[in-house]
Amino acid sequence: MGTRGLSLVKTDVKELISLLNKALADEWLAYYQYWIGSKVIKGPMKGEVIAELIQHAADELRHADMLVNRIIQLGGTPILEPKDWYEMSHCGYSSPSNPFVKKILDQNIAGEQCAIDVYEKLRKLTKDKDEVTYQIVLSIQTDEIEHEEDLQALLEDLETITK
Repeated sequence: MGTRGLSLVKTDVKELISLLNKALADEWLAYYQYWIGSKVIKGPMKGEVIAELIQHAADELRHADMLVNRIIQLGGTPILEPKDWYEMSHCGYSSPSNPFVKKILDQNIAGEQCAIDVYEKLRKLTKDKDEVTYQIVLSIQTDEIEHEEDLQALLEDLETITK
């Protein structure tokens, strides 16, 4: 990042990079959780849920790209080792070992709720202190809120047809 751009950041850049790397770990784990879930899922409405999981996986990958670009702009280094994702993650990873549709939806809803909280903290940290990161975080948080709504709607539909 240029010196003038960096001078506009009014928060601890090292701490911010660390928090962005934790969010990056979450995004990679979320990407894999959505992607692998779309491959192993079983049960009613699986076609509709697969389509949503694949779309969400693509969004998580796009979020990871946004975070990496910002980390580099801030003069940091993004997580280089996938093995570090687990250690750095806020939200963790829920293996789809029970591939039933309801379980996969529940796991991913919980992941989205955690992500919403992570981005809310980042949003509060960067508001009026780093507008570029703030806009990135706000955009990602908006997607995560939409993901939660999408998954909850599918869960409601599933519960309606299985009653």
